[in-house]
Amino acid sequence: MTRPYIGFGAFISPLHPPGEDPSLLMWRDMELVEWLDQLGLDEAWVGEHHTGGWGTIGSPEVFLAAAAERTKHIRLGTGVTSLPYHHPYMVASRIVQLDHMTRGRVILGVGAGSSPGDAHMLGIEPGEQRRMNGEALEAVLELLEGRGPVNRKTDWFVLQDAHLQHRPYRREGIEVAISSATSPLSMQLAGRHGLSTLSFASPRPGGSPPDLRRQWEYAEEAAAASGRSVSRENWRLVVNVYVAESRKQALEDLRVGSAAWMRGYFGDIVGFPVDSLGVEPGREIEFLVESGAAIVGSPDEVSEGIERLYESSGGFGKLLVTGADWASRENTKRSFELLARFVAPRFNGSLRSLDSSRDWVMSRRGEFVPQALNAVKRAFSDSGVDVPQLTVPERPEPA
Repeated sequence: MTRPYIGFGAFISPLHPPGEDPSLLMWRDMELVEWLDQLGLDEAWVGEHHTGGWGTIGSPEVFLAAAAERTKHIRLGTGVTSLPYHHPYMVASRIVQLDHMTRGRVILGVGAGSSPGDAHMLGIEPGEQRRMNGEALEAVLELLEGRGPVNRKTDWFVLQDAHLQHRPYRREGIEVAISSATSPLSMQLAGRHGLSTLSFASPRPGGSPPDLRRQWEYAEEAAAASGRSVSRENWRLVVNVYVAESRKQALEDLRVGSAAWMRGYFGDIVGFPVDSLGVEPGREIEFLVESGAAIVGSPDEVSEGIERLYESSGGFGKLLVTGADWASRENTKRSFELLARFVAPRFNGSLRSLDSSRDWVMSRRGEFVPQALNAVKRAFSDSGVDVPQLTVPERPEPA
């Protein structure tokens, strides 16, 4: 079959179980981004968290600026910058500077913010975050377009004759992507402004898989109503993926880390009633796989899972693998290596020419092999040496 074209990257977040030195956590995250760059993956995304102890990076821009100096090719995204937490002028100004420092490799990922603790410390009412996100997004986009001074006044920010000193590094500007979970609001906002989208495709523990086809329809409908357009090529799905030599090995690699994430993060921090799901302790990873919250296994099994996700969603442009310390540092790096070597090439087109060349040679084997044997016989003959008996064993017919 002809596989769809899909790019690959990582949504590192990051989320780490408490108990490890925070400086070394940041070093490990940076090392992982460097490794992804060496493997040739397309993107790495790092988010913004301020409370809860699991999310350890408060400023994705600072982290990505350092990552830019350690990488060569990989694109770097804020996954995400929570717009209600910042004055929109500062968001736009910082991302343009980072755009220049990365020579155009940066992506501005934005969202309303998902942590109640973060919002509480900043005095933000959770019910106001989506409104504030939309207001800030409009201001940021207007500033990035640079068509003239921006004047806006809301109950939480003012822009007065505002303009940026620098234009984005590339003429086409900076790609802006908005994150989406299950509600239609973010996808509608993306469609209204013609933005890229970033959807979380792995359901919460015990939850139903999101209706990705309907999610995309929200974006298309809003784009059509606003005279804009959206492209599935710019739709990224964030998914829990892990690759090992076999499904059995993958499950064992993930057993401890997935349990800590499911019970420690979603149970203790998010407050999700994990215990009510009736999952036997030690079998959390089987539950997550069976419920569709994770794609794990051998390269063949993971490739099949990605194909099913592509079909069920109607198509997307990039798959971003989540990073939540489900596996050890060494096994996490090994999983990404297997992904880059044996899974991504099946979808990103890098094998097509090799496969075509192989098929062409095999189709003309009956012509090429006798020619090669005759060339060898002639070489012996021209050298005055008796020509050895050279034959090609007949290949048995397939059963």
